[in-house]
Amino acid sequence: MLPEKIRALTVSIGDAEEAGQLLRTSTYEFRYLSSDPDQAAVALLMPPQSRLTWQDGDLFAPMDQNLPEGDLFMRIRELFPKQPMTPMHLLALVGRNGIGRLGYSLPGASAVAAPRPLSRNELLRTRYTPEVFDELVAAYLSTGAGIAGMQPKIMVPDRPTVPVPSLIVKAASPAYPDLAVNEYLCLSAARHAGIEVPGFELSDDGQMLVLDRFDLVSRDDGRIERLGFEDIAALAGLRVRDILADRKYQGSYQRIAELLRQLHLGSDNLHRFFEQVAFSVMVRNGDAHLKNFGVLYRSSTEVWLAPMFDVVTTAIYKYAQYPGGPSLEDRTMALKLFAGRHQGKAYPTSEELDDFGRRVCGVARPERVLERLAEAMRRTLDEARGDDRVPPPFLAQMHEVWEQGLRYAR
Repeated sequence: MLPEKIRALTVSIGDAEEAGQLLRTSTYEFRYLSSDPDQAAVALLMPPQSRLTWQDGDLFAPMDQNLPEGDLFMRIRELFPKQPMTPMHLLALVGRNGIGRLGYSLPGASAVAAPRPLSRNELLRTRYTPEVFDELVAAYLSTGAGIAGMQPKIMVPDRPTVPVPSLIVKAASPAYPDLAVNEYLCLSAARHAGIEVPGFELSDDGQMLVLDRFDLVSRDDGRIERLGFEDIAALAGLRVRDILADRKYQGSYQRIAELLRQLHLGSDNLHRFFEQVAFSVMVRNGDAHLKNFGVLYRSSTEVWLAPMFDVVTTAIYKYAQYPGGPSLEDRTMALKLFAGRHQGKAYPTSEELDDFGRRVCGVARPERVLERLAEAMRRTLDEARGDDRVPPPFLAQMHEVWEQGLRYAR
């Protein structure tokens, strides 16, 4: 259990010692502990070289980005019904385990004992039931709370030599049948197309997806390096959790490209961004919002586009805008393609997608990219026909939806 009120948290960066202190009074305040101009920054837009003390009326967006939401937040509430759950409490629960390199702890608190590692093979062989996943969340909540997103997921340690959980486990969802298989097929097609994605595997029963964290990299000396990570919403200064969740659906892919340019990312990153956007369009991923794109970094001068993640074909599912409301189909993108008040979220024409690639992302031959993506999608559908983990009726649905995207290839 945590204290009823938390007014201060120690903030660390990677495996280094304390970097600063986060204070909660009438506002939020972060204070760097050292005036060393060469020390690492807690966020790209909060460098110690600018000032050592930062203030904001809300929790700083780069710290807010990993707070648990959706299914995981509700599970936390159920496990700790009498525990206050302010942002400071949630950060304390995240500890050192969140995506990216920031860690949080109560001043003077002893380290939390790590639960036993659970190997990748053991996870893949686990037969999913809702009860089994409940047990998984309860067992690994102390290491797995630092991940955002609405669907059921938890982080799990798989090696005692790695100080933070290195695997993400996503589970089936009654509201979205075969969601794990859906993401598996999308990631498979992206990988076939040459788009960078995290390592991933589908469980033997097809009900859980096991992914590698893309913010952890192996160094030449065998140690694990934690990279900085910030999603686009955080870089834009947006807090998008809870009642403000619709903010992550406000904006355009053009504005994201412009933000990447402002961060001085090279042209290859803009080309990769076009691939990610075009792929989301072609597989009809209507949930490619501001939190599903981001950057990795070691310093302000070494920043690059993060791999594609959280990509699913949303068009096969129906949803209700309000409880008891009519069932609707997802027929629009999460964001507008181009900036401008008159632009809508309808899926673009081939000409519009081509224009986006050339004019916004600087891609010389966008049509070749679309052809490569289409070929990868066809290959994935062919391979899935021989996969016992992919139910034939579901595959037929995916094939029908992907046929719409294949038309972008000339």
